[in-house]
Amino acid sequence: MSYDKSFIEVQFPVSKISKESYKERKAGSNQTLTGLGKWWGRKPLILVRAAIVASILPATDNPKKDREIFLKILSMDDRGLDLRKNKPISTKDLLANATLKEKELYFVYDNGEYIAKYNKGISKEDKDKLQLNVFNRFSYDEKLKYCLRPEEVNNDAAYDWKIINEHLRTTASSLQELVKELGRRRFGKEPRVGDCFAGGGSIPFEAGRIGCDVYASDLNPLAGVLTWADLNILSKSNSEIEELKKFQEKVYDEVAKQVEEWGIENNENGWKAKYYLYCNETVCPECGCKVPLAPNWIVSDSFKTVAKLKYNKDNNNFDILIENGVSKEEMKKAKESSTIVKGNLVCPHCNNSTPITSLRKDKKSEDGNTLYGLRKWEKNEFVPREDDIFQERLYAIKYIDKFDNKTWEEVMKKPAPATDACYGNVYYIAPTKEDLEREDKVKELLVDKFNLWQERGYIPNSEIEEGYNTNQIIRERGWKYWHQLFNNRQLLIVGVFLEIIDKYDIGEDYKVFLILGINKILDRMSKLCMWHFSYDKGETTYSNQSLNTLYVYATRTMSTLYNPWILSVVNSKFDNNSVVELKDARNVKNICDMWITDPPYADAVNYHELSEFFLAWDKKFIKEAFSDWYSDSKRILAVKGVGETFNHSMVEIYTNLCKNMADNGMQIVMFTHSDVKVWAELAMILWSSGLQVTAAWNIATETESGGLKDGNYVKGTVILILRKQISNETAYLDELYADIEEEVKYQINSMRELDDKEDHNFSDSDYLLAAYAASLKVLTSYKNIEDIDVKYELSKSRDANEVSPIENIINQAVKIAYDYLIPSEFDSYIWKSLIPEERLYLKGIELEKQNLYKLSAYQELARGFGVGEYTTMLASTKANTARLKTPKEFAMKNLNDSSAFGNSLLRNISVAIHLALKEEDTSKGRNWLKAEVTDYWNKRNSIIEILNYLSKTEYIDNMQHWKECAHEAFILKNLVENDNI
Repeated sequence: MSYDKSFIEVQFPVSKISKESYKERKAGSNQTLTGLGKWWGRKPLILVRAAIVASILPATDNPKKDREIFLKILSMDDRGLDLRKNKPISTKDLLANATLKEKELYFVYDNGEYIAKYNKGISKEDKDKLQLNVFNRFSYDEKLKYCLRPEEVNNDAAYDWKIINEHLRTTASSLQELVKELGRRRFGKEPRVGDCFAGGGSIPFEAGRIGCDVYASDLNPLAGVLTWADLNILSKSNSEIEELKKFQEKVYDEVAKQVEEWGIENNENGWKAKYYLYCNETVCPECGCKVPLAPNWIVSDSFKTVAKLKYNKDNNNFDILIENGVSKEEMKKAKESSTIVKGNLVCPHCNNSTPITSLRKDKKSEDGNTLYGLRKWEKNEFVPREDDIFQERLYAIKYIDKFDNKTWEEVMKKPAPATDACYGNVYYIAPTKEDLEREDKVKELLVDKFNLWQERGYIPNSEIEEGYNTNQIIRERGWKYWHQLFNNRQLLIVGVFLEIIDKYDIGEDYKVFLILGINKILDRMSKLCMWHFSYDKGETTYSNQSLNTLYVYATRTMSTLYNPWILSVVNSKFDNNSVVELKDARNVKNICDMWITDPPYADAVNYHELSEFFLAWDKKFIKEAFSDWYSDSKRILAVKGVGETFNHSMVEIYTNLCKNMADNGMQIVMFTHSDVKVWAELAMILWSSGLQVTAAWNIATETESGGLKDGNYVKGTVILILRKQISNETAYLDELYADIEEEVKYQINSMRELDDKEDHNFSDSDYLLAAYAASLKVLTSYKNIEDIDVKYELSKSRDANEVSPIENIINQAVKIAYDYLIPSEFDSYIWKSLIPEERLYLKGIELEKQNLYKLSAYQELARGFGVGEYTTMLASTKANTARLKTPKEFAMKNLNDSSAFGNSLLRNISVAIHLALKEEDTSKGRNWLKAEVTDYWNKRNSIIEILNYLSKTEYIDNMQHWKECAHEAFILKNLVENDNI
């Protein structure tokens, strides 16, 4: 058995891993690591697991068996899916997918048809058998709807391990044992995985969980805390986790008791507050009226509650009335009664509109830069001054009055899925005189404690450094210190939590657990938390990857802080042999067999800035838990952005990792694939660092956005496989092209041979990626390329339109791939005569034939064919439902417009099909072609070929939307074929 190449260097089941990654992403807060706290861009654990297993798994001379064993190890084969199935298929779906024989045996026959009701006497064993039979007829995508994630099951079946061990010549009975055994065989010892950009800890955690020794480091202390917790808390037993939670409960009870004694969350009726809603106010410069600011005045959709502004002539301001149970018309009016519209104050008193930038007194300097006009708050301030532009006002309170059969403790500690309606009656009210007195009391309590708490580290005292994200809160509100992002109630409650925690002499695991609990509260307890009136709850600070100031925000109370405070932990007891450090990646000194990294390459997320929101509060407790750690973000050292400085830093980092890697070791670099420029730049960085590309794979995960986010978050995570560069050869650029062409074709051919014709693993985007990888494999296999000065290229500032020599090489590989990737059953000569837009459309049909509906796949096609605008071809651009318009859906739209596709032969063929259907006369379609297609007779073969290709979609199960058009295309093809002059 050969150990020269690993499985991942030869093949990788990207389709199944993409689907599993998407399933994991869609689990949201039920993902394994998210319960410990916020981090941005964590990689799916199944992707990490698959990459590690595939890296230590040998590639044998039986690639099909290798693939079968790989899928079995990950519980992604048919038997593994059977084990993972935990949800029943509905009786209705069972009937729809049952054979005639099964229908007769299992289901009631009534009025000439079978109905979704079992026959009498069907045993549980029989029902289970039917469940499994139908389940095994489903596609992989359909099966996943009924399955646990691979990490949620333990496949310890002796039968499976017998098959695995026979092929690999191992003696394992668990994944951990297998990883250790294969690691010893490959590296001479148990495998050690390193990650110097640990972030939220996905890579170190999953490596440790499946049996590897782990080295993890990050520059950022918050990343360090999360990664340490992943490895040292999630590896604990159930009983140990329960002890940590009991201590959290104890702290919560003490805080709740103090708040109860203060009486700041209870009203005279005996109700408890759940949320306080605040809005900003400002003075209209036109009429001098003080105006409450809000994008709308809906308080609750479910309770039909709105806020109404009533002008108070005596005070020249507005009273805010809260009305419940209003009509649809009133709800509509509240939605449209905005006092903030497109960045303008709209005064309801004088009806004048004033830009917010004018209110803030922003202006342009002589050199054209914007000078922001808001006063910067001072360190000891935590409320606006009376003369500040923006004031804050409590305008609504959500109260609950418990049912007689419930205790207040039950109400405050209700589980997250339960609704308020199960525990009491909810009321939205405008603040009363007594409520406002309680607000004053909160302020008095805070004033009394503020200085002492800042000294002791219970309230932050650190300044907000200027930066891409942090500048927004400075310029839009004038806040200069982190505590100013919190109002009086928020500062008081979080301060009490920290004061009580500080009383206890506890170990590092308890301290870390509590730090993460505080961070979960902070994410839900700032002036950046939106009020979600559709769900009657406050959102998180980081509802997207930025610090957005708000005109309306929600403040939680003790009854809505219990669930975020008590960490939801999914633990996996495992032996943890790990080291976690805070360290600049350039200074790492630990030797690892595999380095797996997700660097901040061309990344829009400013981790250092966003993490400072939490670190401002965590400083004292991080230092106490880890005496040799620092507690600031080390922003100045953070690797960020693009350009010469960034490239130089990356070369330093990866050169260092290469030095600290075993000679027979590997590196996997994960990054979000955006375009050829990113590839070219990253390739030069890694090549300069002494590394050679051996393979690359693309894992697609697409999720639809929500909240403040726009569009789909389309993620094509590339995993680039690298080894140490050992060649001393020099090549000439013009000599490489023949090698690249040969490598591209070899790579595509080998992938095609491995592809499952019934369950496709590779799509065009994967073949395109293979072309990228093939070009880089050839390029980086040489020590030097005579015509390319890599150091010069990396230091060179380049405009967006300038193409580097490496880009040229990759583009040439892409061209080779697309000339080679002709749709099956399509004439190669005619294919070459088509314009790029026509090729994209026809390749899109092939994607649908393979049941692929990822938007990223169309983006890859467009990029490969050099098509700038393709969205007009798509019927849907939603994540995982992207598909082309049929001729019927196109109708006459975009015909003969300024686009290349609108004037193409294929577009005219589409119109011909549409007309034939519309007029119920195929000859009308033929007549359109003869009249509109220039040189019809010479293009007749092309028309016939395209029609024939489209007609093949008629009998494809997942393309029922094409059935009518495909059938018409078949008739039209015959008509054109038999046409004569």
